[in-house]
Amino acid sequence: MTSNYQQENGRPSETLIPLTAASIKRVQEGVAAAGDRAVRHTIESILHRLEAIDREHPEPRVHAIVRRFVLRSLIHILFRVQVEHLDKIPQEPAILAVNHLHHIDPLLLLAELPTQPHYYILGDARTLYNKWWKRLILRLAGGVIPLERIWKEEVAVIAAAKAGRQDLVDLATTIEKTVPTGGDIQTLRQIDRIVLGILASGDGMVLFPEGRLGNTESKLHLPLKRGTVIYALRAGVPIVPVILIGTHDLYLGKKLIIRFGEPLHFSQTTRPKRQEVDLALETLQKAMLDLLPNDYQEKAGVKLFRYFLNHMLW
Repeated sequence: MTSNYQQENGRPSETLIPLTAASIKRVQEGVAAAGDRAVRHTIESILHRLEAIDREHPEPRVHAIVRRFVLRSLIHILFRVQVEHLDKIPQEPAILAVNHLHHIDPLLLLAELPTQPHYYILGDARTLYNKWWKRLILRLAGGVIPLERIWKEEVAVIAAAKAGRQDLVDLATTIEKTVPTGGDIQTLRQIDRIVLGILASGDGMVLFPEGRLGNTESKLHLPLKRGTVIYALRAGVPIVPVILIGTHDLYLGKKLIIRFGEPLHFSQTTRPKRQEVDLALETLQKAMLDLLPNDYQEKAGVKLFRYFLNHMLW
């Protein structure tokens, strides 16, 4: 059976990004995290625990109220958060389909979502667990499925080395030896089992159907990936379109908006046909586009702690 979370989500396929000193440094840190025993142990233990989820054997976890309190305490000190139409979320298992602008997005969502059902987020493993304090916070907060995959910056380093950048050859070799691509069938099927198991157990999922970080406020990176709607069709759960506004460029006191749309309901099918998937994806894409602001403008003037807040989760 083909995995829902296919390589289009597991490995970047877009045009290679330009390499800067900052992106090369990020790659170096990412490679170090890939080989770090603490990071490896955290990822493996969480995935093992999540695979065992079912109604009779729920995941050991802190109460969602505690999770929300911990994350809100951190986020509300730094930002002003506005939540719009939270009542759109059904009191049943659902998939929240969200645009993605910053590494803070998963934590922002987990801080504001209802405590029932319990929501899980599929997030980049090394970005989430590459620092001890992130591992500590997420151990307390829970609710994250670590996804192992190669970064677009790492793909760019490998391509540059092959094109003749001698200064990147050693780094590219280390990436190929150390970093999981996320595209192997075993990993993809494991993620499928976990996601479908969570939905079957009565909990919800947060997914980012763009498949990558966006680089512009009030825009979606299209086309959306198919995995989100395939999970919804197979599990027979609604999709709630969600738009985050303001998270692309952070600074102290900035207003961040979470905007929820009407739930989208589709007929359940264990083997979704291409036409069913495409129709559902088109419906989701339109719903997300309709939630985007038409007149978004960034504040001018001084932006306190801008560099720190934009890089603290790297």
